[in-house]
Parts: sequence; C-alpha cells; structure tokens
Amino acid sequence: MLKKAFAEFLGTFALVFAGTGAIVINEVSSGAITHAGIALTFGLVVMAMIYTVGDISGAHLNPAVTVGFWAARRFPGRAIAPYLMSQSAGALTASALLRILFPQNRLLGATIPAGSELQSFILECVLTFLLMLTILNVSTGAKEKGITAGIAIGAVIALEAMFAGPICGASMNPARSFAPALISGHLEHLWLYLVAPPLGSCAAMLACRCIREPGCCVQQPKISF
Repeated sequence: MLKKAFAEFLGTFALVFAGTGAIVINEVSSGAITHAGIALTFGLVVMAMIYTVGDISGAHLNPAVTVGFWAARRFPGRAIAPYLMSQSAGALTASALLRILFPQNRLLGATIPAGSELQSFILECVLTFLLMLTILNVSTGAKEKGITAGIAIGAVIALEAMFAGPICGASMNPARSFAPALISGHLEHLWLYLVAPPLGSCAAMLACRCIREPGCCVQQPKISF
C-alpha cells in the first residue's frame, strides 16, 4: 500500500504542477500557452501518469475517481483514506511549489466559476459523470482496451477542459481544486468543487450498470485498472 500511495502522490503532484502550472504560466506570459494549450496540458499529463503509475496504483489521481471505483466495488474501502491523503498531499505540494516559483500570482490556477455557482455545480457533475463513465468502461474487459485507456481518458479530460473550462474551470477533481484554493487563500467557491465531482462519479457508476452486462461495472475490489 505504501508504494501505491506514493505513486498516487507523484501522479497527482504531476497533474496539478503541470495543469495549474500551465494556467499560471499562461497568465505570466500574457497568453502564450492559450486556453487550448491548457486543456491539452491537463489531458496529456493525465495520460502520461496513467502509463507511468497505472500498473502500480491504478493512477486515480483524483478523489472523485477513487470514490467512484469504491462505489463500483472495484476498490477496497480500507484503501480510500491512504489514497485521498496521498492525492491531497501531492496536489498541495505542487501548489506550494508553484507559490514559491510564482509568488506574485494571485490564484495559482484555482478554479473559479465564471457564472453562478449552480451553473458550475451542474457542469462539474456532468463533466465528472462523463469522465468516470469513460474510466469505468475503458478499464474493464480486453487487454487491448486497457492499453488504450490512457489515451481515451486523457482525451476526455482535454475535451471537457476545452469547452467547459472558461465557465466552471472543468476541475472534475477535488484535489486539483482544493490545493490551489488553499495555498492561494481563495476558498469562496471551493465547496462546489469538493461536492460535485464525487456526485457525478457515483452517478456514472449507476449509468455504467445500466448499459453494460451485469458484473461488468460492479466487480470484486481491486486497485489497478
């Protein structure tokens, strides 16, 4: 379990450092990376981490994904706390390092709704639902499907960040939102990014059970894809 937890720490650190780092550097460089570049950064770093630590920890990198796998009975309850603590620690370490590197940046890539909180709450629920539905389906079945899982999951994250990022931030990940909000001191909208993704993730488990054969989405607990 220690190796799995450390893998989650490293993977989530890379996700937050590269993803929110792209947002910070885009601001510092007056838009050199662009919104499309930020969306691709999030998708690519997740894809890379799935292939890097996926065979060790499953590369959840996201408390909502861990909760979703647990709800689908594909992850043991005793491992939830170590995973969530490792993911949070990795995200916080990344945000703290970005604070050191860019001390003048105000938000450090924190997710802030562009419209109403209700609008962003619904968007985050739906975005995480689609992400978790993809994860549950590509992490089940043929070995060939597992090999391409990183590409599919990374593509979904990039796609959703591309079109929904300007409105809700397209977090889909409580750790990714919690860390920059805490380090930057902007906690005013944090609740919706902590609540909406797990709800969407659990809803995806129910949808997966409706569209697949019995037993495909609800299996005995396991950690890796």
